[in-house]
Amino acid sequence: MRKILSDLTIATMQAGDEPYGLLPCGVVGVEDGIIAWVSGDGAVPAGWRDVEAEKFGGRLMTPALVDCHTHIVFGGNRAREFEMRLEGATYEEIARAGGGIVSTVAATRALSEDDLVEAALPRLDRLIGEGVGTIEIKSGYGLTIEDELKMLRAARRLGELRQVRVRTSYLAAHALPPEYKGRADAYLGEVVLPGMEAAKAEGVADAVDGFCETIAFTPEEMRRVFDKARALGLPVKLHAEQLSDLGGAKLAASFGALSADHLEYLGEDGVAAMAEAGSVAVLLPGAFYFLREKKLPPVAQLRAANVPIALATDCNPGSSPMTSLLLAMNMGCTFFRMTPEEALAGVTRNAARALGLADEIGTIAPGKRAEFAIWDVDHPAELAYRIGDNPLYRRLLLPVHGGPKDGRDTWLARVPEGRMRGSATFPDDETTTS
Repeated sequence: MRKILSDLTIATMQAGDEPYGLLPCGVVGVEDGIIAWVSGDGAVPAGWRDVEAEKFGGRLMTPALVDCHTHIVFGGNRAREFEMRLEGATYEEIARAGGGIVSTVAATRALSEDDLVEAALPRLDRLIGEGVGTIEIKSGYGLTIEDELKMLRAARRLGELRQVRVRTSYLAAHALPPEYKGRADAYLGEVVLPGMEAAKAEGVADAVDGFCETIAFTPEEMRRVFDKARALGLPVKLHAEQLSDLGGAKLAASFGALSADHLEYLGEDGVAAMAEAGSVAVLLPGAFYFLREKKLPPVAQLRAANVPIALATDCNPGSSPMTSLLLAMNMGCTFFRMTPEEALAGVTRNAARALGLADEIGTIAPGKRAEFAIWDVDHPAELAYRIGDNPLYRRLLLPVHGGPKDGRDTWLARVPEGRMRGSATFPDDETTTS
């Protein structure tokens, strides 16, 4: 099946001399869900001139956005801890007192798989409503083999209920559950490693993640986790250098990690290691903002070393209860001094690379998946400039011929606030198919 999308300004997000890879008179040809050609002068190749074009009034097209670091599957909330921090307690103090991640663990364990799916759908819908076409979802709030698998199964189901690609990360090495307090080696041997085997066997884990920090796991303990992941053929990534510099990013890079994430305390040796390994630096300004951190990630050094920089929401109940990737872009610019072009690359091209999907999505180029976001803006810088506004006009995912979806071309308009919560599908008058 062929389609032509025309009368567009296209931000292809291909790296090169032209900012944003911008094509002011853009036309895209799609065949069986794959981009066949892209034109920047309005021209249509011979052999395609009998295909009727769908016109978009000069609107901006970008790749569908990619949220490459989230924890959207969880139970409960931690609003009370938010109050405690405002009253003077630190994130580390709350964690050591039994709050933090372990409080979410109790709430998550209490929910069924169905309950977790229902709780996560409104969060996912808000992200989809901002043009997100691919999302990474981590486990890490179960901390038993069965509860970690339950979370990953729930994440997979979200991808079945919505027109969105879901990538999963096994994050059992997120925190020590209360029953293993002071026994990290036992927890790794009895839960994390066998749970990883089970997740791999069931096909519910696309990657392995961990939290390397003074309140979580040491680099030596994470090496044990990564050795197992390598033996199972699973790529790795790591929460690293968020609160201190333990050398986690350097460790992750030594395993060829897809990414190292947070990185506020990343040192020069970590930057160099990531550059050599080709690992993506995933920055999470929502957590930086919510925890009122002061230490900035070394963006200038990452930029100078040509380390790809991605941005993500880090949507989670404790340190970044944020469901807006557009806001993450604005924060990346205002807090971290990224440019709007870097911010958009951070939620398209570089975010795709952080998930191992750079060959499929993240730029608008021949051979890539036809997954687009169309915006009511005049220039791509507006996407990072606006605060609390969503200029999405349409999100379009064209299923690849013979792919897992139902074969329909799916347009998704923004979903009005108040119509998402608890809904199993989008309202009929907000989704049309052709």
